[in-house]
Amino acid sequence: MKTEIINKDNAAGFDAFSAKHKNGHFMQTSLWARVKDDWGWFGVICRNDADEITGVMGVLVRKISGLPYHMLYAPRGPVCDLHDSETFAALVDGAKREGKKYNAYALKIDKDADTRDGAYREVVTSAGFKITPVTDAFKGFQCSRVIRIDLEGKSEDEVFASFDSGHRRKVRVALKNNVEIETGGSEGAQLFYEMMKETTERDGFELRSAEYFAKILDVFGDKARLYTAYYTPEGGERTAIAGAIALVYGDKCWYFYGASRNIHRNVMPNYLVQWEMIKWAVECGCRIYDFRGVTRFDEDDGLYRFKIKFGAYKEEFMGEMELVIKPFAAGIVDKTQEIIKKLR
Repeated sequence: MKTEIINKDNAAGFDAFSAKHKNGHFMQTSLWARVKDDWGWFGVICRNDADEITGVMGVLVRKISGLPYHMLYAPRGPVCDLHDSETFAALVDGAKREGKKYNAYALKIDKDADTRDGAYREVVTSAGFKITPVTDAFKGFQCSRVIRIDLEGKSEDEVFASFDSGHRRKVRVALKNNVEIETGGSEGAQLFYEMMKETTERDGFELRSAEYFAKILDVFGDKARLYTAYYTPEGGERTAIAGAIALVYGDKCWYFYGASRNIHRNVMPNYLVQWEMIKWAVECGCRIYDFRGVTRFDEDDGLYRFKIKFGAYKEEFMGEMELVIKPFAAGIVDKTQEIIKKLR
């Protein structure tokens, strides 16, 4: 096995491999590096003796404030056969070697690997990674509990028939009330931000900027869509009342961000937005539609009920894993962060 280091300007082969691989992810691309441009980034490519790519890993680099150390983070990486310990070890070794340039103290990963995958657990622990037990689904960089729809080999009609009857009814309510869905790009980012601001004030989510949403849509181009739901009440004006951003990469589609206003919720715009995004995933030949995270798998949780009743299934990932490269530096970083938390 041999490895090479690439940057986001010569990552065509890297991105193509991630798109084709069943374990690929939009965060394991040079496109995501362009979105997260406040971090550094490099990619590791592993090849076998026949010069064929067997795995890739995109690594974000973040300096620790006030200290001469950097953290390496491979979001949803690596992309390879997760049971191929040789490729996994080569990718990790490549990242560690490149990390010397940054005085990196640790490498963190959080592959979307099912917590029941004992073979992958053995691969990562044998390589020296420590797995953080999942106590809070949103405690790490990425959520460890997700909701997904299996789309493989299914038609639109088959997917719609798999929805809970209540969800099918709500989609029809939106259609009956002439809720209109428009798709677009970054030109709609400001409007989406305004709806998202209302959503976060209501539900307590973190608010991203309009510029951030625009950047996602611009960077991913035709792989990203902004869906906006419009409603015209009798005698009233046509108004945007809900919206969402979806990303398609490889054989997966992700529901990335969603927003809704407090008005006209009775016409069920969110259900129609989801259905339109799911139809896009089917059209693109996606194997999985990923609703992304929920806090808990609990019928009493409204977000869980909303997502799971789209004919979906739940999956829990192993969570965050850390390989300490410089134990002394890691101790200093941990102590410093503890002090900062206390001061805050």
